[in-house]
Amino acid sequence: MSAPAQPPVYKGEPLDSERGPGLGCFWIQIGLLTFFLIFTPLTVMWGWDPFISGALLIFTLILLLFSGQTIIFLLRLVAADRRTRRAPLDPRATPTIGQLEDQGTEPAPEPVAAPEPVAAPEPVAAPDPVAAPHPNAEADPAAAPPDTEPAPDDPDRG
Repeated sequence: MSAPAQPPVYKGEPLDSERGPGLGCFWIQIGLLTFFLIFTPLTVMWGWDPFISGALLIFTLILLLFSGQTIIFLLRLVAADRRTRRAPLDPRATPTIGQLEDQGTEPAPEPVAAPEPVAAPEPVAAPDPVAAPHPNAEADPAAAPPDTEPAPDDPDRG
């Protein structure tokens, strides 16, 4: 199993975990963001000065921006760590694609069951358009053939 020789590159330089925010900074930002997301609408409900509520809203949005950037940085660190390791932490796990590429072998394809032969459908004779009943024949009693007798409970029967 080989790992990449160089760390991942970010903006032309190697990605360095010491240059960015850490988990402590992240949790402080999330705690403050949670507090201000709850506190800011309450200031409006309590009828505080709109200038104070507006300032808290702007501060909350800026804090949300910084928290999002911190999350992106930390996710890049996690991805870079996984990229350099290339091996699952669980010893019972199946080999990864990277491990298979390093070995120079392709995974064996799953055996596929042979499809059952399908019999050709029997030809069906086309219906005779002259002998076919009219589609609305049942709905319209006047369209019934003249040689049939009306039903016994027919009110028109005289």
